[in-house]
Amino acid sequence: MKKTIWIAIGLVVIVLVILLNINRSGSGVKVRARKVKKTTLISIVEGTGEIKPTKNVEISADISGKIVKIGVREGDRVKKGQFLLQIDPSMYKAELESAMASLKATEAQLIQNEAAYEIAKKNYERAKKLYAKGIISQEEYLKAEADFKSSLSSLKALKFRIEQNRAQVKSAREKLKKTLILSPVDGVVTSLNVEEGEVAIIGTMNNPGTILLTVADLSQMQAEVWVDETDIVKVKEGQKATVEVDAFPEEKFHGVVTEVGSSPQQSTASLSSQEQAKEYKVVIVLKGDVSRLKPGLTATARIEVARAKDVLAVPISSLVVRKVKGKEKEGVFVVEDGLARFRPVKKGIMGEMEVEIKSGLKEGERVIVGPFKVLRVLQDGQRVEVTTGRRIKGKK
Repeated sequence: MKKTIWIAIGLVVIVLVILLNINRSGSGVKVRARKVKKTTLISIVEGTGEIKPTKNVEISADISGKIVKIGVREGDRVKKGQFLLQIDPSMYKAELESAMASLKATEAQLIQNEAAYEIAKKNYERAKKLYAKGIISQEEYLKAEADFKSSLSSLKALKFRIEQNRAQVKSAREKLKKTLILSPVDGVVTSLNVEEGEVAIIGTMNNPGTILLTVADLSQMQAEVWVDETDIVKVKEGQKATVEVDAFPEEKFHGVVTEVGSSPQQSTASLSSQEQAKEYKVVIVLKGDVSRLKPGLTATARIEVARAKDVLAVPISSLVVRKVKGKEKEGVFVVEDGLARFRPVKKGIMGEMEVEIKSGLKEGERVIVGPFKVLRVLQDGQRVEVTTGRRIKGKK
């Protein structure tokens, strides 16, 4: 409570000092002013995150088994198709041999069934002719017909079993092939999560499988940054960005926004669980030489979300709010005949230090830009004296 009282007293003293200064000098309160000029403004949205490879392949096991050999170490460069590790193939070799034996047995049986079918077919055709001539009885004819149909049915069933056996051989061969893990891409082994003797487990719907290792293509890198919910609506795919990496403070990397997230995450910087800020992921693919970058490096991205050429602009610090006809209006003070005149304005895009003015000002008019302690209490029609002190620098 006491602190609030002292702050209020301090503000009153400041106002009194300014008023006394006006009365003593007779020429008005001292202010700094700047002419309104046309310039180019760039609106920037910032986000922080980390460097990641554009292609980052996490390799999991498609079959279960003990890892019997590992052919790479973390940090090794690998080529597409290069050997990475081996899962114990003995069980899968046995499955393949069993499936192949079953296939051979059914194929041998097929030869016998085809011979029996041909005999049954000829007997049926002969019986059909003899029965038509009345040489054999109906019973003999029907028996020949039944034998033929039975032989045909057995032959079809056996051919179906052969197809099943061939599918089993193919499946067993694929499983055996999967015991050999090869690199799917050219890149660098960025993580190796297993050792020889460990058991690789395949994933299920509820449980993820063992991620054996990760291979990343470090020739193509991207920055994954998080942008505040108040700014994400301005970010679009295709926008240019400049990325600064903490590990290389003197260097800037350039890229293009390729992905704008639609699902937020809760900001870790939030102080209250009741009012958590939300952030959205933005992916920026980097151009040029990125050979020195490593996954995980901290990065800050500056995304160009808008650009306006040849527009009127004033320093952001010159904007004030005053009541006009009972309503609060945002505007600036211009110097007219030694007086400060409040001018409501319509803003455009916001630069780093300046803001675009779409209406309310003309080129060449002098806008009061400071000092801040004067601007906060300055009133419309108040006499001012423009000094030649240091100007507030704006982006040109």
